[in-house]
Amino acid sequence: MEKRQQWGTRMGFIMAAVGSAIGLGNIWRFPYQAYSNGGGTFLIPYFFAMLTAGIPILIMEFGLGHKYRGGAPSVFARLTKNYDHLNKFEWIGWWQVLVALIIGLYYVIIIAWTISYTFLAFGQLWGTETGNFFFNDFLKISSGPLSLGGMNWPVLAALVAVWGIMWYILFSGVSKGIEFANKIFMPTLIILVLFLTGRSLFLPGASVGLDWLFKPDFSKLWDVSVWTSAYGQIFYSMSIGFAIMITYSSYLPEDSDIVNNGFMTGLLNCGFSIISGIMIFAILGHMAQAQGVGVDQVVSAGIGLAFVTIPQAINYMPAPWLIGPLFFLSLTIAGLSSSISINETVIASFIDKFGLKRKKTVTIYCIGGFLFSTIYATGAGLYILDIVDHFINNFGILFVGLTEVLLFSWIFRLDEQKEHINPLSDYSVKNWWNFCLKILTPVVLGSMAITNFASELKIGVNGILSKLNTLDIMTDNGIVITIDQIAPGYEGYGSRELFLYGWIAAMGVFVFSFVFQSMKSHKIHLEGEKA
Repeated sequence: MEKRQQWGTRMGFIMAAVGSAIGLGNIWRFPYQAYSNGGGTFLIPYFFAMLTAGIPILIMEFGLGHKYRGGAPSVFARLTKNYDHLNKFEWIGWWQVLVALIIGLYYVIIIAWTISYTFLAFGQLWGTETGNFFFNDFLKISSGPLSLGGMNWPVLAALVAVWGIMWYILFSGVSKGIEFANKIFMPTLIILVLFLTGRSLFLPGASVGLDWLFKPDFSKLWDVSVWTSAYGQIFYSMSIGFAIMITYSSYLPEDSDIVNNGFMTGLLNCGFSIISGIMIFAILGHMAQAQGVGVDQVVSAGIGLAFVTIPQAINYMPAPWLIGPLFFLSLTIAGLSSSISINETVIASFIDKFGLKRKKTVTIYCIGGFLFSTIYATGAGLYILDIVDHFINNFGILFVGLTEVLLFSWIFRLDEQKEHINPLSDYSVKNWWNFCLKILTPVVLGSMAITNFASELKIGVNGILSKLNTLDIMTDNGIVITIDQIAPGYEGYGSRELFLYGWIAAMGVFVFSFVFQSMKSHKIHLEGEKA
């Protein structure tokens, strides 16, 4: 078993942790969430959620990884040794890791798209009909999730490049690979986004877009759904709840300030989201003015925003040959930094569990990951991504995150964690931390989990009829579904499609977590290196 690697510097860890947290969702999900949930008013529940859920969970996960020196499965296995009257909880760690694995396999295809669009942007090769170009010319989208439609070779070539970059970085190790890459990625990303934001603020119509984003609607403060949206945005955008931050903090040196690291990571992540929102809505305001319509007529979210709306907006901008490539380069860097952390989490867990050599494990994993991810390079790839992403987010990340918080708050006793965290930190966590993790966060996450599950199972006749009266529907991820594809279920997908790609993925990660727990472990997996 190789000696556990460490970060070379504290700044290297912060860059890597922020790089993991800052992903595509900060750029294409947060602005729309703010716009649709009260504008500037949304920032109140957003920052409240950051302080009462995001940062407390970050501190908890940083402390666990640092204390027990392992990935999530190893942490749960070592914790259980101190509580002989309990069953093993290693499976919860594997549940988190397998959720990360599923996300990692589809996240790479989006990065492949952004790399391709970086080059397409030099000549605005998407033309004026950006939606038609993306879905039909670029993706060559098939008729539905069960019709693969053949391999998209240009996209596959970009996918090879993504896996090649990740292999090289992960193969090089924690300090020389991940830390070194993020020391380049993060400053570059911040400079690019600041430049794009500054340039977009001087575009005609930018102020109109910002007014749509930040104009407060204080009546929204009394809307429970706005608060759950804020907590959801924090939970999904800070890489918490699915093993990443536990893994990254396991590489920290013994003398590390856990609390400050948590606050710095959380604040930088949220600050980047707000800057991204300013950039996106300034661009949308300019586009709306150029088209002579309201911002509400051009606003969108997710993949539709990145690959349909923004390219159309770039067509109206001065120097599109410069702005376009820089925007998609920003998306590429944000995606790569997050994808590296996701896949490192899986690799580290296998190394801990079975005592494997890092370089061999990275190579085998990247080859296998590439082969499995090729399904997203087919004509049905976007449909499959949309379904898997929906189910893994709503029934994977959310449920396993809730389980983690409940377990550590009520069974393994937070006071023991405080005894490890506080002596290392300039600022101590006190009763507010206990209250957030034991009461507030479980209540919010629990209500979100129940709501999501009930919504998924509910088939409303009125909802179906309203969909049947619609000619075209675009999902949150930008997929257009026509009338003949409508059937009860998420975004009109049929029950067979949802079961095959959605429920199997969500339930599979849960079932296989017990399979991995039952496998024979290397000695270091249970004993570890205590800080």
